Parts: sequence; C-alpha cells; structure tokens
Amino acid sequence: MFFWYKLLSYLFYPVSKIYLFSRKLKSKEHKTRYKEKFSEIKIERSKGFLVWFHAASVGESLSILPIIENLEKNEKIKKILITTITVSSAEVLEKRIISYKKVVHQFLPLDIPILVKKFLDHWLPDLAVFVDSEIWPNTISAISKKKIPLVLVNARITKKTYKKWKILKNFSKNIFEKFNLCIVSNNETEIYLKDLGVKNIKNYGNLKFTTTEKNLNNKLDNNYLINFKNRKIWCAASTHPTEEIFCAKTHLLLKTKYNNILTIIIPRHINRIAEIKKELEKLNLKISLYSKANEFNSTTDILLIDAYGEGSKFFNISKYVFLGGSLIKHGGQNPIESSRLGCKIFHGPNISNFLEIYEYLKSLNVSKEIKSEEELSQSLVEEFKLNNADNIKFVEKIDKYGQNILNSVISDLKKYINI
Repeated sequence: MFFWYKLLSYLFYPVSKIYLFSRKLKSKEHKTRYKEKFSEIKIERSKGFLVWFHAASVGESLSILPIIENLEKNEKIKKILITTITVSSAEVLEKRIISYKKVVHQFLPLDIPILVKKFLDHWLPDLAVFVDSEIWPNTISAISKKKIPLVLVNARITKKTYKKWKILKNFSKNIFEKFNLCIVSNNETEIYLKDLGVKNIKNYGNLKFTTTEKNLNNKLDNNYLINFKNRKIWCAASTHPTEEIFCAKTHLLLKTKYNNILTIIIPRHINRIAEIKKELEKLNLKISLYSKANEFNSTTDILLIDAYGEGSKFFNISKYVFLGGSLIKHGGQNPIESSRLGCKIFHGPNISNFLEIYEYLKSLNVSKEIKSEEELSQSLVEEFKLNNADNIKFVEKIDKYGQNILNSVISDLKKYINI
C-alpha cells in the first residue's frame, strides 16, 4: 500500500503547483508564502540543535506553546521550527511567537518525496515532534530513514479514524511503528495505537490543559470593554450550522428577562460569517461583526466573531460558554480552553470526541448538558444569579492537572534532547 501511496504522490507532483495556485486564488493558501509548500525556503538553518514541531491548524499549534516556552529556555536548543498547514494557524502563530527568539514558522511541504527530502536536507532537525493526528506517510518515512527521533504528542485518534487505519493494517503498522514515542491525549487513543503497532506509549492526559507563563495579549479593544459594562454576557464557541440559530433563539428567551443581554458567537469556520449574519438578522436581531468595532454599541444583540484565535479574549469576559458541534452529529468541540479560563460549560448530547475531558469537567461541576433553547436559557439565568468567583477553585485544580501533564511531556522530550 505504501508503494501505491508513494507512486500517487509522485504522479501528483507535476500538477501540484497548479493545485496550490488555484487554492491561493480562492484565498485558501497564503498569498506569498504558499511556495513554502514546495520547499521553497528563504530562512537559513543556523548551527546547533534544532527541534521541529508540526501541528496542522490553530488549536494544535496553540497547544504546544507551553512546550515551546519551556524549550526556548534550554541552552542546548538553538532553533525551534514550527510547521503548520492552514493560513489561519500561520496568522495566529505570528502574533503568539513574536516574543520567542528561537522560534520560526514555515508551512509544511506537500507530502511528496522530492519536496520532503528538500525540506529535511535544509532544516536537518535533531528531533521531530508531530501533534495530535498529523500522519503524513512520506514525511514520516523520510524522517525515519534519516534516523531523526520522531515523537507524536497529544495523540488523538477517533474510532472512525481507527477503523480506516485498521483496514490498511500493514500500511498503518509500517507508519506508526516509526514513532519512537507516542504521548496520547486519552485512553481510547492509547488502545487504538497499541493495536496499530506503536510500542512506546505514554498517557498523561490532554496537553490542552496546559498554559503558557507569558501573559499573551488577551485584552479587547477599548470600545468593546466600554460597551461590555453593565451587560449580561454569555458566549457560544465553535458553533456549526443550525447551532447559531439555536443560540439566537436562546438569546430571544433571555431578552425577555434581561434587556441588557449580549450573546457572543464564535463560529467554528469564519468563512460562514456572511451566511450566519443573514440568518440571524431574519430574527430581527442587531448583529455586529468583531472586525468592525466602531459598529458595536449598547444596542447590539449578537456579536459575531469573524477572526481566528480570539476565543480566550471573550472567555476572560464571559464566564458562561456553550460549546458547539454538540447539538449535531459531530462529536463536540474541545472544552479545555474555556474551562481553563474559569468558564462554566454548556453542551449538547453529542460529545463523543471528548468524552474523557467532559467526564473530568463534570466531576468538577464545570459542565452541563442541555437539549433545548429553554433549558439553556434557564441554566444561564441561574448562573447569572451566582457569584462566579467560586470558579477560581476549579480553575486551580485544572491548572495543577495541566502543569503535571506539561512536566511529564517535557521530561520525555528532554530524553531526546539531552543525549
């Protein structure tokens, strides 16, 4: 199977530039840096030990920042390379890594042997760390041939993905056995990876429970802070189609009790913003876009967030969050970031992708399942009456749990650095 995958990647190579250029025209690739995916690299590889992290998108790349922060203090490490795939991840990381002196960002080249070889020959990483479920067969094979230690951190494989890999048993075994170490994010993934041929597995918990020491820019524009005063605020994050309407109807119910209610909606995919805005306006609600701060005022019903990586700013303001992807058959979205910032979490019945995390949060009385607009609105009314200063207690527990996970992961990575 690997032979055929490799052959197909070679056959794709002649048209790959046309493919990426067409994606650039659709704004799905960076306007100038998309060429990095052809291993056209403009940054020099300085001398010394280089650690390479690869994360697909925004959430995965942000999850490794606590590790990056720690490793940057390591005198042996001279350079830290982070690669991602999506444009949004590059934009978010650009803001977050500006204070790190050793860190550079590049886009991962396409998984075509000739491009992978060019990339590895240039950067010559001393340690490669992949994040979550990033599995690129040609890249992994090339890393293994160069005898570069390869670690998978915060590994997460769903039942659906596992079944696909299981069909290609020999192919999957050939890929997964090349990892020197897999640090999983949950018990389910540990079971799946063992069956797929991984021999060295560690399980400390989900890395997204960790946080950076640096005080990142999580402050909102003054216009928002001024207009947020005296408003009852709740937030709906990572919403999917139909869930925005659900939240808008919840807002209308809350409006019968609070004339100063403000709902903040952060869609999972911001390319849907225009469509969402149009749908919500049919309910005679005043909608403001986050990118147009001057249009936001005390009469705004719903604030639509049309930018990636801004969630924490609103979780710091609103301590009541509905997590999307849970009312539809999607399996839910990760509740860690919002809970870590002291938010009470509400979710629908479909949370199969993050069952272990929700069970932990439920044990802390942090999360609650809701099934209707009436149930969510009533729950929010009850929360508004409480003093959310009590949230500090569960935040301290989550922080301690996250710190233990971070310490364990860093300890394992240092075994491949201090050799």
